[in-house]
This record gives sequence, C-alpha cells and structure tokens, in this order.
Amino acid sequence: MKQRRQAKIIEIVENNDIETQDELLTKLTEAGFNTTQATISRDIRDINLTKVSVAGGRQKYALGKSAGRESINSYKQVLSTCILSMEAAENLIVIKTVSGMAMAVGAALDNLSINGLMGCIAGDDTLFLAVRSRELVKSVITTIERYQK
Repeated sequence: MKQRRQAKIIEIVENNDIETQDELLTKLTEAGFNTTQATISRDIRDINLTKVSVAGGRQKYALGKSAGRESINSYKQVLSTCILSMEAAENLIVIKTVSGMAMAVGAALDNLSINGLMGCIAGDDTLFLAVRSRELVKSVITTIERYQK
C-alpha cells in the first residue's frame, strides 16, 4: 500500500500545483487513499519532495530532477510494483501498468533521466515511451528492468 500511495503522490505532484500537505491529503482521498497528514509527511520525506517557487511568490511541492538515493529508491518501488509488461515496437516502448498508475510510472522514468529515452505519454494504465532510435530500445528496456529489481 505504501508504494502505491507514494506512486500516487508522485503522480499528483507532477500533474498539480500542490502547495500544502492538506491539498495533497485531499487529492489522495479523492483518489481513494485513506491516510493521515502524519503519513503524508513521512511520504514527502521518503520521496524527497521539495518546495519550489512559482509565480506570485507561491511555493509548490516538486520532485527534483537530480534524483538522490532516496528518490531513486522511491522510483524503483514505483517501477517494481506498478509495471505489468513492456513491449517494443520500432523506436517505441509500450508499458502496461496497474490501473491508474501510468502517470506515476512516467514521472518516475522522466526523473531517472534514462539515456536514449526522449519522453513518455501516459494514459490510465498504458505508457508510450519515445526512444531516440531503434538501436537504443533494448538498452532502455534493460535499464528499466534493472530499476525494477
């Protein structure tokens, strides 16, 4: 449950301007996660979320692009618990995920800065990954599989 909740937190933070833990708690509750502010506080620390400045002098939670060891471990948990299958098609990789977790997996992959991976498009349970060339597809899949272990 912790891994799924943290994956959902990553997805929420990547797709919304979350300024407070209360806002995050509300979004998690709307997504079907029954949790407490204290748990969210621990998750924020585990995932290594930080506050960044945005327009109007406000701040919001964000994932750092330079992933530290704790962040990498969180991303590994997301990948290992949420990815069901991967299949290559030319220079694309199609990833099937647990329902509702494609955006969280995409956010984790984006933040891991995998060589050759140009970007991700996520639906509910499917992700399309654009790889720079067909020759790099196997390397990208191998890297993702390594993060899953």
